[in-house]
Amino acid sequence: MRNIYRPELMQVIDARRQTPDVKSVRARFLDPAAGRDFSFRVGQFGIFSAFGYGESTFNICSSSNWRDHIEFCFRKTGRVTEALWEIDEGDTIGFRGPYGNWYPMEEWEGKNLIFLGGGIAMPPIRCAIWYALENRERFGEITIVYGARTVADLVYVDELDKWAAGPGVRVIRCVDPGGETPGWTGEIGFVPMVFERAGVPAGNSVALVIGPPVMIKYTLPVLDRMGIAPQDIYTSLENRMKCGLGKCGRCNAGECYVCKEGPVFTMEQLSRLPTDY
Repeated sequence: MRNIYRPELMQVIDARRQTPDVKSVRARFLDPAAGRDFSFRVGQFGIFSAFGYGESTFNICSSSNWRDHIEFCFRKTGRVTEALWEIDEGDTIGFRGPYGNWYPMEEWEGKNLIFLGGGIAMPPIRCAIWYALENRERFGEITIVYGARTVADLVYVDELDKWAAGPGVRVIRCVDPGGETPGWTGEIGFVPMVFERAGVPAGNSVALVIGPPVMIKYTLPVLDRMGIAPQDIYTSLENRMKCGLGKCGRCNAGECYVCKEGPVFTMEQLSRLPTDY
């Protein structure tokens, strides 16, 4: 019987700093058979191990269409992430997953997509953006609004121009007031403000909103004024994940185990959960 707690071994094929405290890592399975058998859906998460230090949960931020490797991105905040910060190309890490539910991309087909992200929240949105771009004919207009405190805090900046070059794709970059540099050509302001003044059409749209709680708090009224219903607004509670298996109970919100029933929820679903999520 397979040990559900035993990680697969993966080799790091690329590790790069996105910001002074955020790093992205690409890795592939050491066992070719494990790589061939592995699949996931965009929005799912994995548990990544730094041997001798522990493991942490992160969204798989690469597209599910990419078969050569998977990618995750993290901020250096503690013991495990500080150990992962030191890994480089050729090093070995552990992986368990995939876990959780996923973005219902099939249900979104034929609709306009609105992606709203703040800071380190871009990685769990990135996987859905790439998937939509790789299946461009299935979706309507795509709007991406991405902001951070400062220019230096933006991640995957090299990909923003690639996304913007796609047909029917609008990318809006923004930084908080005071976070701009002399050469900054994007917007200045908080994500909800910038999004509202952009005048994005709301008809036949779904929105994926991930970011700091304060960003989400002030974005939801904007979406409401646009007429986007709570059942068409999605988010991810990926940051609540712990064991991934519903065993430890540290992700529960009332009777809901986020790692089993999430991490992807609509705002309508979240409205029925205790407010401690």
